[in-house]
Amino acid sequence: MSTELIIFCVLAFITVLTAFLTVFSRNPIHSAIYLVISFFSIAGHYFLLNSQFLAVVHIIVYSGAIMILFLFTIMLMNLNERHEVHRPRITRLGAIVSFILVCAVLIALFINSKPIEGGYDSTGEDFQSIKVLGKILLNEYMVPFEFVSILLLVAMIGTVLLSKKEKLKK
Repeated sequence: MSTELIIFCVLAFITVLTAFLTVFSRNPIHSAIYLVISFFSIAGHYFLLNSQFLAVVHIIVYSGAIMILFLFTIMLMNLNERHEVHRPRITRLGAIVSFILVCAVLIALFINSKPIEGGYDSTGEDFQSIKVLGKILLNEYMVPFEFVSILLLVAMIGTVLLSKKEKLKK
């Protein structure tokens, strides 16, 4: 067994375990911490694929910036189990049915999909190069890049507005 395979298996186990803990943890702060650990293990997968730039960007953007925003949001909203609204059983049943339907559709897609036959055209460019990646991002994908920045700004404003406490009128 090669060391790469052992590292991959360990990282895959950590990723899957922390992803499940993220979903099933009752404490939102613990859930966010498990998600950070999952993001770091995914960055480890990028390192295994010899994609160092993508791994570092993943750590900076997701594990750093996005998770800090999540933690601030959780802390600002003051999520406590005491104030949590209990959902009726019909909504739980609806969530379970929706989950099963989505899983059935995904499984059907995977079963009916066919692999791409033949080779692919190679341009010979090294897309691991920061220079080439920057050219592609800021030339060919400039509009989606800007849309994502606007979307993140709107999400941040929405989070601040949702977390504000209403003042009592006298």
